[in-house]
Amino acid sequence: MLSKRHADILRILDAQGTVTVAALARALDVSQETIRRDLRPLADSGALLRMHGAVSLAGPMGEAPFRRRMRENAAAKQAIARAFAATVRNGDVLMLDTGTTTSFVARALAGRKRLTVITNSTDVARTLAVTGDNRVYLAGGALRGESGAVLGRAALEFVAGYQAQVAVISAGAVDADGVMDFDPEEADFARALLARAERRVLVTDATKFGRRGLVLVAGLDKLDHLICDAPPPPAIASALGAAGAAVTCTSAAEAGEI
Repeated sequence: MLSKRHADILRILDAQGTVTVAALARALDVSQETIRRDLRPLADSGALLRMHGAVSLAGPMGEAPFRRRMRENAAAKQAIARAFAATVRNGDVLMLDTGTTTSFVARALAGRKRLTVITNSTDVARTLAVTGDNRVYLAGGALRGESGAVLGRAALEFVAGYQAQVAVISAGAVDADGVMDFDPEEADFARALLARAERRVLVTDATKFGRRGLVLVAGLDKLDHLICDAPPPPAIASALGAAGAAVTCTSAAEAGEI
């Protein structure tokens, strides 16, 4: 039977996405062993998914809905976004794709002025169009209601008409083979951005490391800079080093704790 603590666990997971066992124990003021006992029946019933040291609500394979993903690892993504924003100067020309981390990047850029921004994200466009005397160009095409992404052939033709100083992409998964996504059209758009910029930046939290996506966006040799919240695993770090890509990791203290 569902106890109050079981209900509290499900409520926390619904609000925060993926949560560590240690964080659940702190939030509910019980031991980690008690939390693990509570998790077993929930996992056995299919209500949640257990990973190494963490749990999340069960759902379809691939990426979770956009709003929920905005809550997952939010502190880490904010720190990554601030680290990227520190490299941006007033007046720069940027390209950003659709993703939760690039949405945090848009918010971190609120202090910059006179930016030119090319994007397929309605969230990014809405965030940056109202501040800093920026110019924002939003791709045309088919609008995805859940994520606010504009995708398809028209979006690809749109971005082909621009050139930027920096392209910023997010990722669904990253391993030594490269950057991957779960949606072919999102992968196509990210790939198009990388081809139109002088500097190519991947912003991603460490939960994406070692995962495999459905579609390869680009090899790591197509990146100039990775900004993340924790050092990548040795195989990925080695591939980035061979590609000559810089790596910036935000500190655990700056990222905060769930």
